[in-house]
Amino acid sequence: MATPSPVAGTPAFGRPVSNPLSLLRLDAAFGRLTAALGVAFFLQTIPVMLGQLPNMAPAWSAVIVTLFVASLLACALAAIIKRMVRSAYLAFVLVYLVALVSWPFAVISVEVAQREPGSYWLYFLLTIATAMASLALELPLAILYTVGAPVLYGVIRTTPPGGGVDPSLAVLDSVYSILLGGGILILIAVLRSAASDVDLAQQNALERYAHAVRQHATEAERVQVDSIVHDSVLTTLLSAARAFTPEAKALAATMAGNAIGHLREAVAVAPDSEATVSGELVAQRIVSAADTMSQPFAVRTHAEEWCMIPVHVAEAAYSATVQAMVNSLQHAGPDVERWVDLRSHGHQSFTIEVGDRGIGFDPTLIPNERLGVRVSILERVVSAGGRAHIDTAPGKGTVVVLAWDGESRDVESDDVERAGVERAS
Repeated sequence: MATPSPVAGTPAFGRPVSNPLSLLRLDAAFGRLTAALGVAFFLQTIPVMLGQLPNMAPAWSAVIVTLFVASLLACALAAIIKRMVRSAYLAFVLVYLVALVSWPFAVISVEVAQREPGSYWLYFLLTIATAMASLALELPLAILYTVGAPVLYGVIRTTPPGGGVDPSLAVLDSVYSILLGGGILILIAVLRSAASDVDLAQQNALERYAHAVRQHATEAERVQVDSIVHDSVLTTLLSAARAFTPEAKALAATMAGNAIGHLREAVAVAPDSEATVSGELVAQRIVSAADTMSQPFAVRTHAEEWCMIPVHVAEAAYSATVQAMVNSLQHAGPDVERWVDLRSHGHQSFTIEVGDRGIGFDPTLIPNERLGVRVSILERVVSAGGRAHIDTAPGKGTVVVLAWDGESRDVESDDVERAGVERAS
């Protein structure tokens, strides 16, 4: 396969299916909107906060305000770069909960607190906290937080340190926050469910389309090979059977060489198709194949998001990976450590590593007639536009690395020898 892969951007091979309602896009949109509103609400809260903080313990004020500012900045940064969004939002949710619980214990004068007009400044951030909880927590916990945080605020407001307000006013504030936060939670949950259904439908459609493409490619290859066998191989065999003179034998040998060349070209030509599949689908097929092996393989995946891979590349990678696992079972020895690492980096790169700590071998000693490594692994991947490398030595185990980077280029067989690989530690 060729060099560094996730799913944004247009692959060099093929065109991805448009997916306007994907779960990733929806979460990214909600994340950025919530972060922006959180910063805006916090800035709006500053005048009220400055008026009420003098009646709070200085240490509490310094710690809580610092934590709020740091967590909001982390939320904004995470939403922009689309990394660790849930972790940042969870931090804000926890900071708000800590501030709410510790609030009554930090009040300096109960009398001053009871004379302060209006709501406490934490109330203006309550809806932001419940919205972030809807994005950061699983649905049951998000529901608990959306209801529990406003109820806790209302209870504290009725206590003397919380201002000792009339219970009806506290209930009104709590109910309003629950309704607003609940509406946001329902909206997010419904849209997430719809986006998940769209993602699943797209994945199923891609699987069906990829299956149809594979069937078409197989049929086209069969027709091509049948034609070569009929036009070249059978003719060569008939000529060889009738070759009694040196000239006839030389002609038969030439025809045999040409026939072999035609067959090699048929193997090297990849089916023309713009269809792509997700690297995640390839990984799932490899995981399923590993589960059927007679010895266990430790399968590990490393991908924040998966790249899109042309169908013929995916088929070559999958077949070569299965062949590498079979070779390991046949030649590495029993009861040795075996693994398969699947990595997707960038937008158009996919790497597969199949390794074991078995007996290894000397690649220079493999006879030409042994096609398992040379054809089933190396040439199959290189002919699909990728790179393949085998790192092995007697007593050192074997590591097979297959890579694709989505760049359309001619891959010579020398690339197989030059490709480097880091041995798994």
